[in-house]
Amino acid sequence: MEEEKQQATQSITITSDLAKRIQEEIGQNVYLCYQCVKCTSGCPVAEFFDWQPNQIMRAVQLGQEDIALESKTIWLCAACQTCTTRCPQGLDIAGIMEFLARESLKRGIKPQVPAVKAFNQAFLREINIWGRSYEPGIMVEMGLQDPLPLLKDIDIYMAMLKKRKVAFFPDPTRKPSHRKAKPIEGASDAIGYYPGCSLETTATEFNISSKAVCEAIGIKLIEPKGWICCGSTPAHKADPQAAIEYPMENLALFEKSGFTEVTMPCASCYNRHKTVQHEIREHADLKASVDKTLKYEYQDSVYVSTLPEAIYKHIGPKRVSEKVAKPLKDLHLACYYGCLLTRPPEVTGAPNHENPTDMDELMVALGAEVHDWSYKTTCCGAAHALSRPDIILKLSGNIIKHAREAGAEAIVVSCPLCHMNLDARQIQMELDEPMPILYFTQLMAVALGLPLKSIGLNKNIIDPRPLLKSKGLLPNA
Repeated sequence: MEEEKQQATQSITITSDLAKRIQEEIGQNVYLCYQCVKCTSGCPVAEFFDWQPNQIMRAVQLGQEDIALESKTIWLCAACQTCTTRCPQGLDIAGIMEFLARESLKRGIKPQVPAVKAFNQAFLREINIWGRSYEPGIMVEMGLQDPLPLLKDIDIYMAMLKKRKVAFFPDPTRKPSHRKAKPIEGASDAIGYYPGCSLETTATEFNISSKAVCEAIGIKLIEPKGWICCGSTPAHKADPQAAIEYPMENLALFEKSGFTEVTMPCASCYNRHKTVQHEIREHADLKASVDKTLKYEYQDSVYVSTLPEAIYKHIGPKRVSEKVAKPLKDLHLACYYGCLLTRPPEVTGAPNHENPTDMDELMVALGAEVHDWSYKTTCCGAAHALSRPDIILKLSGNIIKHAREAGAEAIVVSCPLCHMNLDARQIQMELDEPMPILYFTQLMAVALGLPLKSIGLNKNIIDPRPLLKSKGLLPNA
């Protein structure tokens, strides 16, 4: 009885050691959190967590390091920026989750979701070897550690192979800072084009249709040689130094080449480059360090745009409508922007980060019926495609379901990751009928009357051609 009394009266020690580390490393004061629970209520992945985001924040505040560092949550965070965007205290909660994942590894704590760590390591290793992402290499490395998840996805891989959307061999390149970049003739009158790794493999239809559409509407794109991978989500989670240096290598390349704007079709690439620009503007010491690494004083003269933004800004819906040869009459669409095109607004500068309309207005200009819905910026599961496909199936399946309920016949996207999760994963979804997922440039190419070879409709896993033929937009032959 006396022992029980001592335990009942024993004081609880609250330590701020972990909170101090977070403040020192990433400048986030976790004690600003007052448990409004907005981070949890808006998190698309919350149902898969063991501890909710607000509970992780409270654990850090109280010094309950075992909860924070041994949780599944820090590994399953999809880095969709919803929590960061909606936090009334301006806390970068997604950044805190990434820090906690790194800190747990540093302390030798076994990850609660080993597949996420394996994916991050494999992704970064391929970049360090080749300069760009090499999907087969990533899959082989992950398969050697645990072949079962990859075997479950064999149907998707076979579909990708059939569509020739897999790079059999890597495309090696050196860091731009290791080579001498020269000004490119005509760069000042053009927009730099950074396709990113996906557009050269799994999203080839986005690449060919983007180039064809821009040429048709009078936007000159120039792709300089030697760009490297941006590091994507794995770099942010596992190696923050690489997450800064990789995008800065590219920005310096475009600046030295003479561009004042670079457009990035991939939402992840776009967000990572915008994030780095934001970071070096906020932290002069960081910029000085990066300049030293690159051996170049970056002038910050290159504007980074999304492709819908570039078309909207330089051409606009009115001029686009004047070029339409085949109006998308009676075609009912839902425009899906995903997480990273607009969030967080202080990084992207998006004026309507919860309800963007650029793609909507462009599709209306093409003659389509665009349906409003509430899933425009809901996360599709992002980079969990290889580590936790069950999350992708649930989140992406919900997006397709709600698009159909809103009256859409097809979903329009501007992100290779979103397209992959919504398009290819339908093979494994229990849907009453499949729904075509089209890049917005594919539909622009159709409406502009461009040749079929410049649209890439044969590359989509869920074939959109029957729908487009039923609307009289494609020849029936």
